[in-house]
Amino acid sequence: MDNFGFHAPTQVIFGKGTEAQVGALCKEYGAHKVLVHFGGSSAKKSGLLDRVCASLTAAGLEYVLLGGVVPNPLLSKVYEGIELGKKEGIDFILAVGGGSVIDSSKAIAYGMANEGDVWDYYARKKTITASMPVASVLTMAAAGSEMSNASVITKDEGMLKRGLSTKYAYCKFSILNPELTYTLPAYQTASGCTDIMVHTLERYFLNNDCKALAITDSIAEQLLKNVMRNCRVALKNPTDYDARAEIMWCSTLSHNDTTGDRSFGDWACHQLEHELSGMFGIAHGAGLAAVWGTWARYVYKENPARFAKLAVNVFGIPCNYDDIEATALKGIAAMESFFRHIGMPTDIHTLIGKELSETEIKELAYKCSFMQTRTIGQFKKLNLEDMENIYRLAK
Repeated sequence: MDNFGFHAPTQVIFGKGTEAQVGALCKEYGAHKVLVHFGGSSAKKSGLLDRVCASLTAAGLEYVLLGGVVPNPLLSKVYEGIELGKKEGIDFILAVGGGSVIDSSKAIAYGMANEGDVWDYYARKKTITASMPVASVLTMAAAGSEMSNASVITKDEGMLKRGLSTKYAYCKFSILNPELTYTLPAYQTASGCTDIMVHTLERYFLNNDCKALAITDSIAEQLLKNVMRNCRVALKNPTDYDARAEIMWCSTLSHNDTTGDRSFGDWACHQLEHELSGMFGIAHGAGLAAVWGTWARYVYKENPARFAKLAVNVFGIPCNYDDIEATALKGIAAMESFFRHIGMPTDIHTLIGKELSETEIKELAYKCSFMQTRTIGQFKKLNLEDMENIYRLAK
């Protein structure tokens, strides 16, 4: 294993009713006037937003509300938040929602603390040097943004989706109450669990020059099995607290580098999916399920033993030592079978309701390659032609 870094500075408050502590925590971290950022009507209908605001008021804090975040959060909403934050003298941002709300909050925090157009930082034209403080009350277990250094924003013009990871993006604290996920539709629950799993799978498939620590592999494999087991339970009984708690904690661990340093991971599936959700507005986890199997079959020969290890340790498939590739392929098929079992698509046609046209394939690959200026992936480096091939095979 190469040298690696681990940094997880976010304070986590986990359990039932913990959102009641949000006001005191914001005050503890220096807040005076809070921008409460959220998504649609669910935060209001559930009473969560009222409880959060009451807690802020009880702590003697002022607040301003900004809703309207959509899945695959838009740059236009970020601009609105930056303008509102500056106008109102906001000094703290509180995300009440899932990964999209947290990502939007992080982008607003960047825009308030750095000069110029915040998109220039996501486009890698400028480097982030500061951020407003951000915290979260999590309502969906999926993206892991509540404890990661990453955020992803979509530019309305051209629907370009770009991620940014910096040391400034960590939440000061995150409230994790599994009860807040009870009302998620089954499709969102399954999509979130898929996202959790692929965050770990991206780290699991290291390039051949990097050897994983045995303990890290074991954590990753057990996390995958835990999510699969509890996803099935939560889909049958959405109010099973223990299942929801297991999934929520796995969401956090999968993206805070406990299952591996992200800098060693592959991330090709995420890059490929970002363009799909940018073009078609689909759920991120569902998009990952639609491309993962095709990506896996496209690259597995780079190190079939790694895929075979996943097959054996996660799915209990007996290892065929005379034909490691056969074992690897059985593991890929087993992962796709699980995705289908929980209602996720394993091809793009099922995902978007039609086959990709050749024009769409070329546009997706061109955007994914950053207009032919980069390759993606580390397990196997993928160029523009490879990206087109994967979209074409997955269509």
